[in-house]
Amino acid sequence: MEIGEGRQANQHRIPDDLPDEQPPYRTHQHEIVEEPGSKPTFRAPYRLSPTELADMKKRIEYLLTKGLIRPSTSPYGAPVLFTPKPDGSLRMCIDYRALNKQTIKNKYPIPPIDDLLDQLRGATVFSKLDLRSGYWQTRTADDSVHKTAFRTRYGSYEYLVMPFGLTNAPATFQAEMNHILRPLLDECVVVYLDDILVYSRDMQQHVEHLVFEILRRERFYVKLSKSDFALEKVQFLKHIVSAQGVHVDPKKIKAVRTWKAPENMKELQQLLGFANYYNRFVPQYAEIAAPLTNLLKKTTPYNWEPRHQEAVEQLKQALTSAPVLILPDPERDYVIEADASDQAVGAVLMQDQGNGPQPIAYLSKKLHRAELNYPIHDKEALAIIIVFKTWRCYLEGRKMTVNTDHCSLKYLKTQPSLSRRQVGWIDFLETHFHYDIVYKPGHKNKADVLSRPAHVAAIQVEGMNPLLKGLFTHGYTIDPEIPLAEKRHLLQWDNDIAYHKGSTKIWVPNNPPLRQLLLEEYHDVVYAGHFGSNKTLTGIAKHYYWPHMADDVQKFVTSCTACQRMKRSKHKKAGLLQPLPVPEQPWQVVSLDFITELPTTTSGHDAILVAIDKFSKMGHFIPTHTTARTEETAQLFVRYIISQHGIPTTLISDRDPKFTSKFWKELMSLLGTRLTMSSAYHP
Repeated sequence: MEIGEGRQANQHRIPDDLPDEQPPYRTHQHEIVEEPGSKPTFRAPYRLSPTELADMKKRIEYLLTKGLIRPSTSPYGAPVLFTPKPDGSLRMCIDYRALNKQTIKNKYPIPPIDDLLDQLRGATVFSKLDLRSGYWQTRTADDSVHKTAFRTRYGSYEYLVMPFGLTNAPATFQAEMNHILRPLLDECVVVYLDDILVYSRDMQQHVEHLVFEILRRERFYVKLSKSDFALEKVQFLKHIVSAQGVHVDPKKIKAVRTWKAPENMKELQQLLGFANYYNRFVPQYAEIAAPLTNLLKKTTPYNWEPRHQEAVEQLKQALTSAPVLILPDPERDYVIEADASDQAVGAVLMQDQGNGPQPIAYLSKKLHRAELNYPIHDKEALAIIIVFKTWRCYLEGRKMTVNTDHCSLKYLKTQPSLSRRQVGWIDFLETHFHYDIVYKPGHKNKADVLSRPAHVAAIQVEGMNPLLKGLFTHGYTIDPEIPLAEKRHLLQWDNDIAYHKGSTKIWVPNNPPLRQLLLEEYHDVVYAGHFGSNKTLTGIAKHYYWPHMADDVQKFVTSCTACQRMKRSKHKKAGLLQPLPVPEQPWQVVSLDFITELPTTTSGHDAILVAIDKFSKMGHFIPTHTTARTEETAQLFVRYIISQHGIPTTLISDRDPKFTSKFWKELMSLLGTRLTMSSAYHP
C-alpha cells in the first residue's frame, strides 16, 4: 500500500471538523485538584469590543453545537479575553489564572525537545500528524467540569472537554498520547503534546509505521491542513528535520533579520527567549548574549548601549547562518572541543559519521560570580566538567576525545597537589567517563595525547609485590561484597586491581589475611611507630579503602599487646579501693547516673536518669533529655525519688557537670544529703 492509498483509506480520520459528539472516556481525563482550603474562583467578565462580542457569540454557539460546553450554574467563573492570531483573526481565551494559582501542579514530564530530535537518527522518511484541537478531544473529569466555568454577557458555561489555558492541560494530554502510542514511542514515533511525528528508514517501513489504526481505535482526529506525509524533510517543533540532520526553521528565523532594539525589559526577554530556544546551533551563545542577559538583572538599569546592539547583530548573524546539526549515533565515539574565556565557557559535540567530524550540538554557559574568580586553568577544567554534565546522556559509557588548545589542562591531572574542587572534578570524570584529552597547539596543529592520571595508586600497582597482588586478586574472587559494589558503580578496575570510585584508593577485598597484613604494615612495623587509631587510620586511608575500615583499625589498635604493655597510662594511679558499706535501710544511699545517646522517642526523650537503691537494688529509670539542665534533673529527683522514698542521706554519682554544679551542691546541702563521687575510671 502506498502512502496516498493509506491516506485515502483513512479519510474519515481526517474530517474537516470535529464530530458533533463528546470524545469517549479514555484512560486519562483532565482532573483539577486544588490546594486544601481553596475556595471557588470568580472574576467579573471583561469588557469586550463589539467585534469581540460578535466573535464570542459565534464561538459559544459552535461549542454548544459540538457538545464541548454546556450552560453552567457553577460558583466558579473565569473571564473571557481575545488575542490576535498571526493572520489577523481573533483567538478566544479563558483567563484561568486565578484557578491555576490554587491548582496542585501535575508533575508528569513533558519530553525535552532535544531528546525527541535525537531519536530521529537514521530516518529518511517523515510524516507529521497534527491533531485537530487536540485538547478538545480529551474529556474533563466529571467532578472537575464545574471548575472550568467561564462567564460572558450571554451567560455562564462550563467545558465538558479539556479547555486551553489550564495549568495541567499539557501534562494530561502528553500522558494520554504516551499511553496510546507507548508501543511505538522511540521506535518509529515521537510525540510532543498534539504533534505526532512518524519516522522510518525507508518508504516500505514507513507505510507499516503510520499510526492511523491506533487513532481510529482511540477516536482521535487529525487536522489535514497541518499534517504532512512521506516527506524527506519536515518541520517539527520549530526545526527542520531530514536525513542530513536538524537545522533551524527558516520561516522562524526570517523574522530575526528585522529585529529592532528592545525598548523595554519585556521585549528583551522575548528576544532572548527566542534566541535561547536555538542556542544549541550557536557557538559561544552565552558569551555573545552576555551583555543582554546582564540587562535582566534587577540591579542593572535598562540603558541600551552600542554594545547591546552589537550583541543583537551577532545573534542575528549566528542564527541566520546556523549550521545543520547531525543526529548522534550511539555506536560511534564522540569528539569534544571545549574552551573558556573570562566570562563564559563553550563547547561543541561532534561525531565522524563518514564525512569527518560534524557538529551535533553547541554548548555555551555564562560563568557565575564565584566561577569568574577561578584561575584560568580551573576555568578550562570547568568547561570540560560542564560539557560532561550537560551531555552526560550522550557520553556516559562511550569513549570520547576532548580537544583543547590550552596546555594548562594537563596540569590538573599531573600536578602533585590538588585543590578540593579539583579532586571533586577528577573523581566525577574518572567515575563516569572514558576519555582522552588531546592538546592541540594552534601554531603546531600537532596532537599530544594525555593519558589517564598517573596517580599514586597506579604507581603502587606497577611496583606491587607479586605475592601481595595475589592476595588482592584472590580476595576479589571470594569477597561477596565485590559484585554489590560493582552493581552500585563503586569500583573502577585497572590492571586487575579495583579502585574506590575512580579515586587513588585501592579497594581492599574482604580477605582477612590481606587486611591483617595491611593493618600490621601501618601500625606494627618500626617505621609505623605503633600510632593510635586516628593516625593509623589516616595513614592507611591515604592509599586503601574498605567498608568499616575505621572500626577495624580501632579494634586492631586497642587489641595490640605491644601498645598495652609499653604505652603508659595517662591517668592517675588509683589509691586503695574499698567497697561501699551496706546501708541500714532502703533508699538511705542512692546512686545516680545517666544513659545517653539513645534513639529519640515520640515524646522527645533521648536519655535516661537511673536511680538505684544501694540496699534493695530497686531502681527508677526516668526519661529525660541529653541537654537537660541541672534544675530539670533536680525536679526529676524530687518528683520520682524524694516524693516516693524520702530524702536519702547519701547520694553517689560520677563527676557529671550537673552533679558538680554549685546549684546541685547547695540543694543537697539544704536537704542534708551528703554527696559522694565514684572513683574516676573505676566506677
